[in-house]
Amino acid sequence: MKTDVLTEKYRLGIGGVAIGTAFENITDEESQKILQTAWDLGIRYYDTSPWYGLTKSERRFGHFLKDKDRNDFIFSTKVGRLFHEVQESEVPPTMWKKPLNYDFKHDYTADAIKRSVAESLQRTGLNHIDIVYVHDLSEDQVGDRYPYFLKQAREGAFKVLSELRDQGIIKAWGMGVNKIEPILDCINSADPDICLSATQYSILEHEDAVDRLLPAVKKAGVKLVSGAGYNSGYIAGRERYNYKDVIPKGMHEKRAKITDIARKYNTDIVHAALHFVLASDEFAAIIPGASKSEQVKDNINALESVIPADFWNELKAEGLIYEKAQVPGH
Repeated sequence: MKTDVLTEKYRLGIGGVAIGTAFENITDEESQKILQTAWDLGIRYYDTSPWYGLTKSERRFGHFLKDKDRNDFIFSTKVGRLFHEVQESEVPPTMWKKPLNYDFKHDYTADAIKRSVAESLQRTGLNHIDIVYVHDLSEDQVGDRYPYFLKQAREGAFKVLSELRDQGIIKAWGMGVNKIEPILDCINSADPDICLSATQYSILEHEDAVDRLLPAVKKAGVKLVSGAGYNSGYIAGRERYNYKDVIPKGMHEKRAKITDIARKYNTDIVHAALHFVLASDEFAAIIPGASKSEQVKDNINALESVIPADFWNELKAEGLIYEKAQVPGH
């Protein structure tokens, strides 16, 4: 049975990609400081994955959370890859700057999912996981093996996660992907509760999601969590877009225009980006990552900021936001 796991209290969480050393080699001490800042500021939704830093991020989250009251926070992690320890020379090339010595394989069978959940509990030291996302089951990650792995997940992961939810071992499950199609495929063949939509919906790029994703999840009674609402830092001024160095055509101009209009209304594009995502009825939470404590503080400031209605009206009038997209106050 579906439950609303992410109530209003959890609208702003913290994601674990940066803490897994995605963009720079964050030390253990720095990661604990970032998580402590999030905790002190009232953030109570923590999301990570064994993939981030090849189990490093998950261990760091676990180390921080294991002494906290388990009823006081929501924790989500992911399944779909199994990890085994290797020599440093055998660690595969990945996006992580300083991963642990592990290699991995994609596996969405029932046995793999059970093993993955058990290993996540062991790594984190937590006694249960609230939300489990089926991770990276999409063409951008598994290529032309997508139909093969989708079949594997339909017969394995999807069924086993529904059983774990029905047994009360987890509270909810869904997809954690960068593309729209896998979420639609999952909804058509299973009963997920909540999906992590990593790069499909942001203030810069959302038309396709408004037309195809949001109506489908609404009809299915599935909620969404925004995993890359800042396009992995591009909105904040970084020269990377959705974890890649290639910036889509026209995006520099679009970012510059929204930045200028935000300045005119005494706000900024990062604050606007957060409010834009949360204005959508389908999004229960946004979980920006952070490589510095200051970024966590700014996300809190963004959540508490008030952005004038005229700002959103001007973005729509200029064609910078899709006319069908929900905006705050509408």
